[in-house]
Amino acid sequence: MRTRLATLVALLLSFFLPLSVSMPSAHAATGLHVSGTKILEADGTAFVMRGTSHAHTWYPAQTASFAGIKSLGANTVRVVLSGGRWTANGAADVANVVSLCKQNKLICVLENHDTTGYGEQSGAYTLDQAVDYWISVKSAIAGQEDYVVLNIGNEPFGNNATTPGWTQATSAAITRLRGAGFQHLIMVDAPNWGQDWGFTMRDNAAAVFAADPQRNTVFSVHMYGVFDTAAEVTDYLQRFQTAGLPLVIGEFGFNHSDGDPDEDTIMAQAQARGVGYLGWSWSGNGGGVEYLDQVTGFNAASLTTWGQRLFNGPNGIAQTSVEAAIYGGGGTPDTEKPTRPGKPAVSEITATGAKLTWTASTDNRAVTGYDVYAGTVKLGSSATASLTLTGLSPQSAYTVHAIARDAAGNLSAASDSASFTTTATPPSGCAATYRMTNSWRGGFQGEVTVTCTAAVTTWKTTLTYPAGVTVPQSWNSTLSAAPPVFTFTNAAWNGAIPAGGSATFGFLGSWTGSGAPPAPVIS
Repeated sequence: MRTRLATLVALLLSFFLPLSVSMPSAHAATGLHVSGTKILEADGTAFVMRGTSHAHTWYPAQTASFAGIKSLGANTVRVVLSGGRWTANGAADVANVVSLCKQNKLICVLENHDTTGYGEQSGAYTLDQAVDYWISVKSAIAGQEDYVVLNIGNEPFGNNATTPGWTQATSAAITRLRGAGFQHLIMVDAPNWGQDWGFTMRDNAAAVFAADPQRNTVFSVHMYGVFDTAAEVTDYLQRFQTAGLPLVIGEFGFNHSDGDPDEDTIMAQAQARGVGYLGWSWSGNGGGVEYLDQVTGFNAASLTTWGQRLFNGPNGIAQTSVEAAIYGGGGTPDTEKPTRPGKPAVSEITATGAKLTWTASTDNRAVTGYDVYAGTVKLGSSATASLTLTGLSPQSAYTVHAIARDAAGNLSAASDSASFTTTATPPSGCAATYRMTNSWRGGFQGEVTVTCTAAVTTWKTTLTYPAGVTVPQSWNSTLSAAPPVFTFTNAAWNGAIPAGGSATFGFLGSWTGSGAPPAPVIS
């Protein structure tokens, strides 16, 4: 994935594919293979890719991402590899990647990123060099045809005069791979940074398909700013369908520097046509496209706006993904309920709210969310195993439980119940002010003054700090700590404040940052 040139959209002309393509029959498949426009598994079960890309070559330590991607319902992960343009991923590393895919019941699309923008971007490799890389790691993927798709090279041509060479270079690469004994389903990316705005792949796909002696090649288009209207998305998919050639949307986003992709149409049309799609990308984007991260910090529990859309939105992964038959899926109706969530733990109780957290449920496909109830009254919903309740009544007892749900609408058994009582409404006419009285490297001393316009007999102040702050000691108050929230109530001797009077308490804090210590949010 890379920034595309929006000005080139004007070159989108109305070329046409042949209405039909007559091809010799493919050789007997040993694993994943194409049949007409569809991808099938070895047993003939249709397989539709639903997943994302993971930048393994730049973040090799983030191996937990495979489990995270699976936990949100994906059936496929496209793994970024390098043969030397970046730190090379050797055979042992590739074998481990395949093992991680299999452990997490994901189909593994392995792609060589070295070819990105060849002819336009300095340092880019040729497709022929990409084949050299695949031959060098063949031992890691030979015999894995049920689980691995070989994406020869990512976005192998940029926007320049070399683009017409895509057909010959791609055909030659396929021929070399077959000659070297690769039996896998091969995926080939379009030129023009993958977006095929000049329709080179669209108009020459039949010739490339014919160059594969096994007739086992699927075409991959990347949809960013070039595909910013429903008409463009629909027309491109229809041309391949009319030609009887297999296509996947190998990358796409919800926004991009070269325009605003129509992700709603991309996902809806892919679902309607049985076309696979792979969003870009899990986490770790840079270069101005950080907004394409689907989770923050490789954390599956921290979905971004784009991640929520891709995984949990209409025609999204959780709703449409079916696990591969080789792993026990294969399109049968999902009637299995998620497992029972853990008992909610209650914290941060206020007069009108509380925070609940619980042990997450599991599911044969994917848990898509949770609902929290007090009896039969729904208090709220969450996509993750935590929820902050709001709008509760002061000084009221609540008994709550959580129920998990999956994309098919199956509901888990209710969790064990947890009970709590909200606090009293803070006395009217009281206010708290904070000041820092001292600080040193990694530590500070704070002071809070509670002032009331009407007489009170008790008081309470809550300080909320950023993550990393701790409060180990206080005086003239009773401290209750549930970081990042610290609650101070009056001591036995200073709860009574007369009208117009005040009480002061102090505390010691520590923090992990640099510069001035952070100030709290007071409530």
